[in-house]
Amino acid sequence: MTPATLDAPAAADPIPIDRALIAAFLENIPDRVYFKDRESRFIALSASLARSFGCASAADVVGLSDFDFFSEAHARPALEDEQHIIRTGEPVLGKVEKETWPDGRVTWAVTNKLPLRDLDGRIVGTFGLSKDVTAEKEMETALEKTRIELVDASRLAGMAEVATGVLHNVGNVLNSVNVSATFLGSGLRGLKVGTLGKLAALLEEHAADLGGFLTTDPKGRRVPELVGSLARSLADEQARLLQEIESLQQNIDHIKDIVSMQQSYATMVGNVEPLGAAALFDDALRMNSAALARHDVRVLRDFRPAPPVLADKGKVLQILINFIRNAKYACDDGPCAADKVITVSVASTPDGRGVRLGVTDNGVGIPPENLTRIFNHGFTTRKEGHGFGLHASANAAKEMGGAIVVHSDGPGKGATFALELPLAPEGALPDRA
Repeated sequence: MTPATLDAPAAADPIPIDRALIAAFLENIPDRVYFKDRESRFIALSASLARSFGCASAADVVGLSDFDFFSEAHARPALEDEQHIIRTGEPVLGKVEKETWPDGRVTWAVTNKLPLRDLDGRIVGTFGLSKDVTAEKEMETALEKTRIELVDASRLAGMAEVATGVLHNVGNVLNSVNVSATFLGSGLRGLKVGTLGKLAALLEEHAADLGGFLTTDPKGRRVPELVGSLARSLADEQARLLQEIESLQQNIDHIKDIVSMQQSYATMVGNVEPLGAAALFDDALRMNSAALARHDVRVLRDFRPAPPVLADKGKVLQILINFIRNAKYACDDGPCAADKVITVSVASTPDGRGVRLGVTDNGVGIPPENLTRIFNHGFTTRKEGHGFGLHASANAAKEMGGAIVVHSDGPGKGATFALELPLAPEGALPDRA
């Protein structure tokens, strides 16, 4: 590839500059750097920008403008920004631009544009640095699409408790997504664009005798070191941001998993079928995993062999999510806040006619007088509770021919909520999806 240099258009006098120094910088910097004249034509650019244009070398781009590579929708606003900078000297920093290419591709970039001045301080063009943030924008779009799909699926299901539980858990994951987005934003704002500008100003200041400046002046001799340091810094920052993007993608995938699972249950509403109790519990726990982790709640499993039950997937999920969420809050307010534990269990009922799915916590416990009231519509002991979760769960269990039982030894001694469901017909195979 031909080294990217500060070659001026044929009609202008070339700037006497150490070509090897600048070429090394423009050839290796991963972000897209460019210099333009007063007509917004490229006079120099980084190799990375030339590659993004599909050109073999930067020399193929010199003398051209954005209109040769972008659609009018992007090239026109970019030209207006640059002409405003030339007229006023005011830089454009941290601007997010939508780039529409002639082949229809759409990309996004964070751009910093500054005035390019000659030795007398006159503005002779512009220069800038842009960073591709298409991946981040696509993640934002995917997240918004996921949110819409979640709302639609919740409406289809018609289960307020399931929707609330899913949204709550998505919200927990979104906290991590927000942290990553903030980190990425901070990293982008922290890019050493100012240092790049100072370097350009320093080179312009000594353009008349740049060779002597670079070899004899103490500041000039430090320019190669500064260029190398800047390149390493930008490379390190790129690696750090890419690592955070990977973490962001993992959290988005987690949200997708939650939504996908909720959708699978939503489509099965009203369908009573043989089900494996342990698999149902696993799904409910996965949908609450982020909240349980954030509240530092340990989950223990006590799954004993049990035959399949005959139930409605959506209704069972509604009940189990409610049990787990209530247990989590009970642990927060309980006497063992330093070691919060929830035990989920599967076992046959004592009479052998059904299967019991239980959730036991070591939390705040239930006073004896409340044991007969907790299923009443509107009854709640939590400040932010609405009082219909357990009531709706009890009704759903009854509709499936089951029941909910509760036990607590009193305040501060935890509680157990259990869903008892009838057995599936003998020989029926459970849905293990």
